[in-house]
Parts: sequence; C-alpha cells; structure tokens
Amino acid sequence: MEFFRIRRDIPFMRHALVLNVISALTFVAAIFFLSTKGLHLSVEFTGGTVMEVSYTQAAPLNSIRDDLTKLGYQDVQVQNFGSSKDVLIRLPLQKGADGQVISSAQQSDQVLTTLKASQDDVKLKRVEFVGPQVGKELATDGLLALLFVVLGIVIYLSIRFEWKFALAGILANLHDVVIILGFFALFQWEFSLSVLAAVLAVLGYSVNESVVIFDRIRENFRKYRKMEVSAIIDNAITSTTSRTIITHGSTQMMVLAMLLFGGPTLYYFALALTIGILFGIYSSVFVAAALAMWFGIKREDLLTPETKANPNASNSDDPNFGAQV
Repeated sequence: MEFFRIRRDIPFMRHALVLNVISALTFVAAIFFLSTKGLHLSVEFTGGTVMEVSYTQAAPLNSIRDDLTKLGYQDVQVQNFGSSKDVLIRLPLQKGADGQVISSAQQSDQVLTTLKASQDDVKLKRVEFVGPQVGKELATDGLLALLFVVLGIVIYLSIRFEWKFALAGILANLHDVVIILGFFALFQWEFSLSVLAAVLAVLGYSVNESVVIFDRIRENFRKYRKMEVSAIIDNAITSTTSRTIITHGSTQMMVLAMLLFGGPTLYYFALALTIGILFGIYSSVFVAAALAMWFGIKREDLLTPETKANPNASNSDDPNFGAQV
C-alpha cells in the first residue's frame, strides 16, 4: 500500500557521514549523562512500600497524588488496580526527621490518615514492603532480558542476511536504546519496569524497519546489476519511504494518544516509545544502511553464486548424444 511514490531517488548516502557524526555525538552525550547522572529508578528497583486501597466510588487519582505530594513524596506512583474503585500506591523509601528510614507500617498509617482527611470512604486492603534486594533482582533480570533480545537480533540478522548487515543492524538498534536511556538520565525522568518494557519494544520495532530496508537492498542487488552500492541503498530507502511513513505514523498516533490521555501511569512508557520510534526511523535509514555500506557489502555477500554448467558433461537429452563421428 502506498499513499504516494517518490519518482527520483533521494541521495541519502551522500549525507551519511555528516548525519552519522551527529549520531555519534548524540550517542557519546547519552553515555556521558548515563555515567554522570545515572537513571532515576522507580520503586520497583529501589524498594519501598506498596499499598492497595479501595473507595466506595471511583477513586480520585489526581486528588490522591496531590495529597501524597503534600506529605513530601515526589516519586509516588498512583494507578487503578483491577477496577476504578481500587488504587495501587507505590511509595519510595522515606526518611524521618532523625534520618532513619520510615517503616512500611508508619508510611501506610500516615498515608491512610491523609487520604481519609480528604475522603473518609477509603479502606486499606493490603500493605507490602519491597526491599532493595528485590529491586536489584528486577534490575538484573531486566538487563538479562535486554541482553537476550540483542543476541536474538544478531542471530536472526546473521541467518537471514549476512554478518555485515547483522553488525550494522545491532549497532543501530543499540544506538536507539542508549539514546532513550540518555534522555531519561538527562532529564531525570523516572525509569520503571514499564519504561524497560518500552525499551525492549523499541528494539524489536527498530530491527523490523532495518529488515525491510535490508530486504529491499538485497532485491536491488538482484535487479540492478551495474548500479553502485550507494545508489542501490538510496533506491531501497526511497522506495520504502511511503511504507515507513504509513507504519510509523500509525504507530505514533496510538502512542501519542497514550502520551496525552493515558495519565501519569502511561506517560513515561509512551514517552520512551515516542523517542524510540523517532530515533528508530533515523537509525534504520542513516545509521544501519550507512554502516552496512561502510562495512563493504557487495552483491556476492547476498546472492547465492550460480552453478556453471560443465561443458564436458554428457547430456542425455542431446539428440546427438552417443552418435559416432
């Protein structure tokens, strides 16, 4: 399906060096912010108190957040749980005036008293303490999941294409992941399990775009025998531009709806996806394709050599086969 077709190939590879220098600088900046500022981890990773409360009517989430902010909680998570009347509250570890960490029981009593002052129909259903050790395990499991996804992408691209494409594709995808993390480190946005899920989704989403372009490059190598590699790549990217706009535009509309109307629960998840989609397009076009070109891809890397017929071999279909001279 195409809404439009570009008649003349856009010379993307002519500007590949400049655009990849920009990508490299952005990548280095993201590494710098990650190493100096670090990620602002949520309660799932750092530990804290998890409360479940219920109301007789739909819970006023914004009012709950305002009440908890007045108590001094800056990174509290408030979301519906099961129904509009049930609310799940995640509280970070909090220190008292004496410098000691406030216990979960004290936190829950303090929060429940504050909530009842605003609306007395609130009831406490459950209180749990999430220790730092659990958060450490979640962080470790998340990093392992990221590692396995990366390895899976490398194996898939190596089998489907060739190692030069595999290396170019995974470098471009890691470029997207690091830049997403760099944004979260720079602005100290909360990094939660939902954001980690968004990062993993971006990996798969970006590799899909790279595979589409790589497929078209392989087709062009078969179709255009005398065309230069850079021209083949330009043609492949240009011919898939309509598909890219339709696919990414449709996805971004859905993500934008979550970003604007999903509330605080989905905000950072949608924000990570938005950054990933934008940089995923950029990296697939300018990073992955350009790296593959610089790695020296050629027609012989992608096409199976044709078997030449042996002129001395006998052919039983030849009507003169076996005839004596």
